[in-house]
Formats: sequence, structure tokens, C-alpha cells
Amino acid sequence: MSSGVNSIVEVAGLTKVFNGTTAVDNISFEMYEGEILGLIGPNGAGKTTTLQMLLGLTTPTSGQIRLFGLDLRKNREEILNKVNFSSSYISLPFSLTVRENLMVFARLYGVREPKKMINGLLETFEIDGIGNIPTRRLSSGQITRVCLCKALLNNPRVLFLDEPTASLDPDIADKTRKLLQRIRKDNGLSILYTSHNMKEMEELSDRILFMDRGKVIALGRPEEIEKKFHGASLEEVFLKIARLE
Repeated sequence: MSSGVNSIVEVAGLTKVFNGTTAVDNISFEMYEGEILGLIGPNGAGKTTTLQMLLGLTTPTSGQIRLFGLDLRKNREEILNKVNFSSSYISLPFSLTVRENLMVFARLYGVREPKKMINGLLETFEIDGIGNIPTRRLSSGQITRVCLCKALLNNPRVLFLDEPTASLDPDIADKTRKLLQRIRKDNGLSILYTSHNMKEMEELSDRILFMDRGKVIALGRPEEIEKKFHGASLEEVFLKIARLE
């Protein structure tokens, strides 16, 4: 990224220790305004714990997190009003319909004209035909798209996505990636994105943050990561790292 781009997320010396085990080990990085930053690493690398700390769900053992130039510990409510999150593993109340679920979140977020916003998002994600269906009757792919609608209800400036396309078929996953890129371009949205699909990460990410065993082992454009680890692709690099003893 160019030096003229503003940092929207700043992490310095972030560490999390659980019962003597260091899950995240003194990591530092920045995410820039309008950037898609891919967060990758083998299972147990510390990705989920990092996301939880960025969302204020887990308290760091040490280190600092700043979003929009504000300290997360001191300005949690103000910051989280401008942030949202989606994951393939979120559970929604199964007895409520899709629209009812989204209306609950819209009211929690203080969304103006919630019905209009919900209708627009359902149409955008091509699920406007399931708005009145109970969530328990949805496929995993439909639930994933409902969760993405939820994540965009408050027009966030920063969006954290944890494997958002994991349960989508290739066609819908491709449409979702293109949609996220369009929203990023139109709204200046900054996205921190995790996935085990390395081709997806290469396609989407401006830069890659590669974690292993709680540490940041590389940060840069996909081609820079490949060059550093002498891999022909991001997937080849991932396999090299994951298979190290």
C-alpha cells in the first residue's frame, strides 16, 4: 500500500496467554483504509484469538489495539458501532424467520429504515425469496448469506469475516467475492478476511498476514509471500508451513 493510505486498524505487541499457553505472541500489524487484508495460517496459528481480541470479545494479556485512531479498551462502544463480523459458524435463532432475525439485529444496531435496508441486502445476496422462511429450514449456504446481510446492516467501516464462503457452492462463493470487492470499492470498506481457500485469498487480498504458532511470520502482497518462501503459489507456501515439524 502507498504511504499516503491511512491506517484504520493498528495492532502493537498483541499477546494472549491462556493458562500458560501463548495463543498470540507479540504480534504487530496495520490494516489500511479500503484494504482487504487476508489472515491465513494453519489450525492453531492464533487467527481466531486475534479476531476475538479485535472484536473486543477477548481481553489481550498485553499489547494495544487501535481502530479509527482510538484505543479499543477506552472507546469500545464507539468503535464497535462502526464494525461488524460474519462467520460461517454463527448460530441464529432457528424459530425466527430470516426477516425477523435481521430486524432484531437492525434494531440493535439502530439502523434507519431497517425494512428498506433488509430488503436491499436480501436482494443483493440473491436470497430475497427466503425472507419469510424460518431459519431452521435454511441450507448452510443460505445461512451464510443471511449472516453476511447481518454484517452489512450498519454500513460498517471495518468488516471482519471468518471463512465467510466455507459453506457456499462455487458459483455463490464467486458471486460473494465479487460482491465484497464491489462494496469495498463503492464504500471504502476495510475487510479482514480469513479463509483456508488459498486461491480465494490470492484473488481477494491486497496483502496477506500469515500467522503460525501465534506469531506473524510474513506480511505482504501474495506474490511477496510466495517469493519469500520460494513457493509457486500461496497454497504451496501454506502447505510448506503447515507441514514443518
